[in-house]
Amino acid sequence: MNSPRIAFVGAGNMAASLIGGLRAQGVPASALVASDPGAEQRQRIAAEHGIATVESNALAVAGADVVVLAVKPQVMKAVCQDLAAHLPDQALIVSIAAGITCASLERWLGERAVVRCMPNTPSLLRQGVSGLYANPRVNAAQRQQAEQLLGAVGMALWLDEEQLIDAVTAVSGSGPAYFFLLMEAMTAAGEQLGLPRETAAALILQTALGAARMACESGVEAAELRRRVTSPNGTTEAAIKAFQAGGFEALVGQALTAAARRSAELAEQLGQ
Repeated sequence: MNSPRIAFVGAGNMAASLIGGLRAQGVPASALVASDPGAEQRQRIAAEHGIATVESNALAVAGADVVVLAVKPQVMKAVCQDLAAHLPDQALIVSIAAGITCASLERWLGERAVVRCMPNTPSLLRQGVSGLYANPRVNAAQRQQAEQLLGAVGMALWLDEEQLIDAVTAVSGSGPAYFFLLMEAMTAAGEQLGLPRETAAALILQTALGAARMACESGVEAAELRRRVTSPNGTTEAAIKAFQAGGFEALVGQALTAAARRSAELAEQLGQ
């Protein structure tokens, strides 16, 4: 990344995961700084990653090439309005806050190069995936900086239209919770079938991990992988038919549509 100076405004879990990913990629500690109002959080980040931490957002962004906005969406407006006068003119703004549009950020910060991102919680394990949208002021070098930043914690995929962030939120941003819900339900069902809870949970966790690795590493579409393990008149087919009889596919579609709709509503509310 040629070690541009990167300032993190907010040093919560997602910021910490990005900082850890960058350090693991060889970005020097001297190129990173984070601000946070909490002294305990600043001390933890400094101890774990060896970077400078400060209480003042304005001090953190001084001379920064990239400014990562990693504060809660509910306080983003106030943080941006306080920060606007202190931002370097050519700094790239990268927002990882859900529901905050580029237009809102530009209204609060002035006309600037902005990349809006939607990461997900597996980023904490550097197994995340993020959707990225760049406004027209972002140049090619800045796009690469943003991609490498989010790529430090997983996969980074560019979007051509900002409104697709709502779909990314529905599919991957909220997606881990859907899998957790399925794991919960399968664990409960395993118990009802007579398995000890710990045994059911262990079976399901390892099955989920193995299935995900097969889907990621085989190069075969999920539908084909499903067909390969679904023998005619077998146990898997019985379960699949029960899922489909209950409207499984339609229910998934309804759920993701509801999540995308809510994402758009939050963007409208938070961007005022």
